[in-house]
Amino acid sequence: MSSVRSSLDEAGAGGRTPAAGHDPVQDEADERADGPRVALKILVAGGFGVGKTTLVGAVSEIRPLRTEEALTDASVGVDDLDGVAAKTTTTVAMDFGRITLRDGVAIYLFGTPGQERFWFMWNELSRGALGAVVLADTRRLMASFASIDYFERKGTPFIVAVNCFDDAERYEPAEIRTALDIDPHVPVLLCDARHTVSAKQVLVSLVEHALRLAGGTRHAS
Repeated sequence: MSSVRSSLDEAGAGGRTPAAGHDPVQDEADERADGPRVALKILVAGGFGVGKTTLVGAVSEIRPLRTEEALTDASVGVDDLDGVAAKTTTTVAMDFGRITLRDGVAIYLFGTPGQERFWFMWNELSRGALGAVVLADTRRLMASFASIDYFERKGTPFIVAVNCFDDAERYEPAEIRTALDIDPHVPVLLCDARHTVSAKQVLVSLVEHALRLAGGTRHAS
């Protein structure tokens, strides 16, 4: 598991760190030709306006693919803007980003749409996923329940990452675990989706959790 952490630490937002003595230009050309040897798929889920697009953008080494559209009068009464009234756009399909680690391992990030009217896409996006990050906002904690219920039903490994907005109340992970009524083995952590280091820590925690489950062990966070 320490190798997962060090690999993510080495992979900066602008790309991976080349090994000593390697030609980075040739390495990049080879990777484009052959593709990554191992590909991992991670979902970033959660309610509307919790910061999914922001987190994907904070860690992706490529310019993230975004399918955002402006909120219009047609969404009034459909999308719940309570607590995120300043939000002007919404993801209507998915966000996509990539992190390339050493040894030809690539992590593909898929941010899911948060509104209920787009949930029909979740089954396709979750196919083959290693696990999921459920982003939560303490101002709208109930918006996290749908994502948690979905991954619990699917048996998909997931963690809960609370995006600490500047104007949100601060709570300890244990308090959030109780409020969300999630199993003791599911990690709960605090993060700032705007910051690369914090967003990477979220991904590390998910991968480590998925590996623990694959190994048949469960630990509370």
